Amino acid sequence: MALTQTIYQSPVFQQACNQFDDAADIIGMDAGLRERTKRPRRCVIVSMPVRMDSGNIEIFEGYRVQHNLSTGPAKGGIRFHQDVTLGEVAALAMWMSWKCSLVGLPYGGAKGGVIVNARDMSLTELERLSRRYMQEITPFIGPNIDIPAPDVGTNEQVMAWMMDTYSNHVGHFDPGVITGKPIALGGSLGRREATGEGVAWFVKAYLQDLGVTPETTTVVIQGFGNVGSETALVLYDWGAEVIGISDFTGGIYNPKGINLKEAIAYSAQNRSLQGYTGGQAVTNEELLELPCTVLIPAALERVITEKNAGKLKCRMLAEGANGPTTNEADRILTARGDIELIPDVLCNSGGVIVSYFEWLQNLQNYYWTKGEVFDKLYRMLAKAKASVDETQKKYGCSRRTAALALGISRVAEAKAKRGLFP
Repeated sequence: MALTQTIYQSPVFQQACNQFDDAADIIGMDAGLRERTKRPRRCVIVSMPVRMDSGNIEIFEGYRVQHNLSTGPAKGGIRFHQDVTLGEVAALAMWMSWKCSLVGLPYGGAKGGVIVNARDMSLTELERLSRRYMQEITPFIGPNIDIPAPDVGTNEQVMAWMMDTYSNHVGHFDPGVITGKPIALGGSLGRREATGEGVAWFVKAYLQDLGVTPETTTVVIQGFGNVGSETALVLYDWGAEVIGISDFTGGIYNPKGINLKEAIAYSAQNRSLQGYTGGQAVTNEELLELPCTVLIPAALERVITEKNAGKLKCRMLAEGANGPTTNEADRILTARGDIELIPDVLCNSGGVIVSYFEWLQNLQNYYWTKGEVFDKLYRMLAKAKASVDETQKKYGCSRRTAALALGISRVAEAKAKRGLFP
């Protein structure tokens, strides 16, 4: 059922709602509980004046959407991007609810966003914006209320500034308010690699189910930021060949394999892959249609569409990004039946799992080794995979619908058991 007359209405929010409805139909959720479970609980819109290095003051707009608070404090990243919209942030918050529930975390979903091209800002301007955003949303967050994390356009340093701003507000060091922090400020070993590590784990697990060996696996990755680069390194160490990578400037294709360490160093030094000569230059659109074993969209949502879904030449589509496949593309891929899809709420859940570990370590003030972190991560990923596979067999549905049905049903059950107040 389409949502009308809502401030969140947008193509990406409607995409999330359509996915929800498909899963809710499968599990037979009643109408009243369905709407309670679907709609975001709360949103905050903030206006942030920031003094630029030139001395001018610019006004930035930001959002924080808390989708579900029935199963614990909200959890979700903060995105700095020029194309951020409230509808996008709401969709991402909704997906976070199902993701946390699916993998068994005591969290609801949330997401934040600021409309800004962070690459155009100096470091001091970025710090002022980061601190101002945190100052504006401080009344609505906290270690037991809502715990932000990094996302597109933000990183460990941004999280450090935000954590410091919150700590100054409450009058004491409070690292549990945010995850994805530097190790020196209470970050967890393994958190930076966690999302990519999880994507790679699922790719390896499902390829092994198909009887595909590392030596015969080729990988194409759209998005060479934190998630894409970490995924690439893990799959390369496993024995796969990474033949295509890209960022916002375009892509590189080398059928003989890309030198990943060289590409990562080049991207870090030049802040993009533009000009990198380790392969043939291709557009992001061309990159998605390259022949490969595994295609991993690891950038932004809605890149696999009805226009290119029929042209994909991969054996497996592993969603490192959130919402990369539109509803129309999903139907085309289902009709094709020749591509194994690992849905976003399952595939990229490693990041929020290790964020949960970071939060636990902050609350206990007791920190784990990287080996302990990854051992616990792999066990949770294996449990989630088994649950999704079992649900898919039970309902005879797609893997995406199975994953969503699991996450949604657990949130809906919590809301039903808690009842309405007053």
